[in-house]
Amino acid sequence: MPLLAAPGRAQSYLVASRSPRYSILFALPLLLAYEGLALLLPVRQTQGVRNGAEVILRSIFDAAVGAWGAAAFGAVMLGVAAYLVIRDIKANGAPDRGSIYVMMMLESIVLAAVFAVTASLLTQRVLGALHLSLAAAPVFAAIDAPTRFMVSLGAGIFEELLFRVVLVSALIGLSRVILGAGPRVSAAVAVVLSAFIFSAFHYIGPFGDTLALPSFLFRTIAGLLFSLIYVLRGFGIVAWTHALYDVGLLLLAGQ
Repeated sequence: MPLLAAPGRAQSYLVASRSPRYSILFALPLLLAYEGLALLLPVRQTQGVRNGAEVILRSIFDAAVGAWGAAAFGAVMLGVAAYLVIRDIKANGAPDRGSIYVMMMLESIVLAAVFAVTASLLTQRVLGALHLSLAAAPVFAAIDAPTRFMVSLGAGIFEELLFRVVLVSALIGLSRVILGAGPRVSAAVAVVLSAFIFSAFHYIGPFGDTLALPSFLFRTIAGLLFSLIYVLRGFGIVAWTHALYDVGLLLLAGQ
């Protein structure tokens, strides 16, 4: 009997972990840790460094309401998150299960490891066919380790919020309206286009890298994989997968 019940439990987890309640609340510690480090680390240490995707999102509110932009951005982000969580709770009524969060963390750890191997192997295969190599580059070499850790956490929240929740969702909608495509084709178009935009983003701004085909290709593949994880597993899982991967790179770079 337990063997027969297992598929049902697995299906229940896959559905529940994508719901706004679990997905948003699971990602919340990343946001709190990022903002907490930004407040606690000395200004001379962080040098005003923030995640680039966050800067883009905040600049929209800065342009709209000026000096109140940061407060408006935070209020809108938290307000929308609270609305989605409360609506989900009212619709489903079931209490939270702590085991779901534990399983989501385990899944994110596994996906971060699989992502690291898959992205590296795919990039090496393509570069090999082009007779190119991916040179190792320092990760924020001019920034101290605590600040790099802060930015890594921020990447999980804000890059996934901008490039997956906002961009992928918008591209899916545009594909349906402009191309008249179905759900699967629209998702495929969104995944591919968002991957190129995500890669290009890393070469913009004062901390942007020098544009080079090998690194651009790697980040495009990374964007494809992150977008696939978002489409299949939702925001919370992809946010933690991205953050854990970046933190893993940071730890390896410190060895």
